Amino acid sequence: MADNKSRLTLKRPVTLKVVVTPRWKDEVQKQLQVQTSQIDKQLQEVDMQGQRAIAEIQKQGVALTNPQALKQVESIQNQVNQKKNELQTKKNQMLQQIDRVEMLEVDQEVQQGQLEGFFELEVGDNLVRKLAVEILVRDGIVEEIRGDL
Repeated sequence: MADNKSRLTLKRPVTLKVVVTPRWKDEVQKQLQVQTSQIDKQLQEVDMQGQRAIAEIQKQGVALTNPQALKQVESIQNQVNQKKNELQTKKNQMLQQIDRVEMLEVDQEVQQGQLEGFFELEVGDNLVRKLAVEILVRDGIVEEIRGDL
């Protein structure tokens, strides 16, 4: 065994993969649908906040003939539209993810994320192989750990 001078403890990324199962697909689709519903609520909130702010300016600005009031209304409307566009883009991405999950086949492996882990590196170790570690999970249970630990 090597002495402590020829050993390092390092941090590495660990790829998390899942095996597609009907249960996994259901859970992921439900999560994405919840997120989509939350975005819909945010869209409504942004709309209502914009309408309230515009109504307040109209009260204070006496009428929409006031140039300063018109500029404020236009600015608020632009901000509302920009936020709504951002939220709509997020929602569209969620809907695309739902479609992609639907198309996945059972028993297919898909990357779900990255974790971090520590490992021992010694003189003579293959660094590339030590860095290539994956965890395979099926319905929350670790099925396999791949790579050099």
